[in-house]
Amino acid sequence: MTLSTTRQAPAPQILDRCRELVRPALVESVRRLHPWHAETAAFSLGWSGVDGAPVPGSQGKGVRQALAVLGSEAAGGSGRDGVTGAVAVELVHTFSLIHDDIMDGDETRRRRPTVWKAYGTGPAVLAGDALFALAVRTLTEVPGATGAAAVRRLSAALGDLVHGQAQDLLFESRPWTGPDAVLPHEYRAMATEKTGSLLGCAAALGAVLAGAPAATADALDRAGRHLGVAFQAVDDLLGIWGDPQVTGKPVHSDLRRLKKTFPVLAVLACGHPAARRLEALLTGADTGDDPLDEAGLRRAAELVDEAGGRRATVTEAREHLRAARACLDGVELHEGARGDLLTLIPFLVDRTG
Repeated sequence: MTLSTTRQAPAPQILDRCRELVRPALVESVRRLHPWHAETAAFSLGWSGVDGAPVPGSQGKGVRQALAVLGSEAAGGSGRDGVTGAVAVELVHTFSLIHDDIMDGDETRRRRPTVWKAYGTGPAVLAGDALFALAVRTLTEVPGATGAAAVRRLSAALGDLVHGQAQDLLFESRPWTGPDAVLPHEYRAMATEKTGSLLGCAAALGAVLAGAPAATADALDRAGRHLGVAFQAVDDLLGIWGDPQVTGKPVHSDLRRLKKTFPVLAVLACGHPAARRLEALLTGADTGDDPLDEAGLRRAAELVDEAGGRRATVTEAREHLRAARACLDGVELHEGARGDLLTLIPFLVDRTG
């Protein structure tokens, strides 16, 4: 299918349009929570500060919301058909971030305290649980077979998300090298589940709620999963070389945590001489023999770059972007929304924070 000659709106406008469409329903949904959980959720969503005071304009990009809206439009429905799916996925995404920050011990997100730091671990866990339950309830209230299909989609994505999270946590206890080392293909599978499952679910839910056939929803799901791997690859780049003023994280933050990210794993799996020097540096830090100080962090980042880790990660992201586009090319979609999706996909990966 060839693209329409109609000029597409730029990606930020697409995101704004979808977010504005979803926001009233998302606000109304959060209001259904216990007041304590609602306050915590509003803080996590960037709507308010710890004191409950509104924070104008702080909403995030709304990527998953946009994918649900565009998935509905691409399947021939209206954007409003996808709003319920957008709300459900955004609630799940928020729940996952709250719990992720607890598991990782992260104290800041988007240059603000994380929920567990602002409210305590117990309240954060409860807020995440409440959001999870509300997301499922939201879709169960969609009448008929469409609602049942949407719940099945979300349930499958949730299963994949927590499986991917488990793999990511288990990677931390595995060695850098040797027969038990994490290999790039294992990391790719983890990212497909942990990051890609919810992106794919968002686009697929929009199509399901618009009454599209399963083949259309499946194609959108696959596209979203490939986008998730590309998205994660860029996150990994930013975790080493990102600007702290933009990312809200210290420079070399992933190396500081000895996190097994794609740039590092790609280097350790290759035969470049710098890879052996990086291995010695990371192994010594992991055992506590020689913890990475600021000079060590800079050296590790230089070695990853010298051995081609940055280049390999950019290539990985681009390959998955091409795969996402191929998924969209393989199914009949409404031309305007398909164009919006093709505009949005590279924008989400070509970012600095």
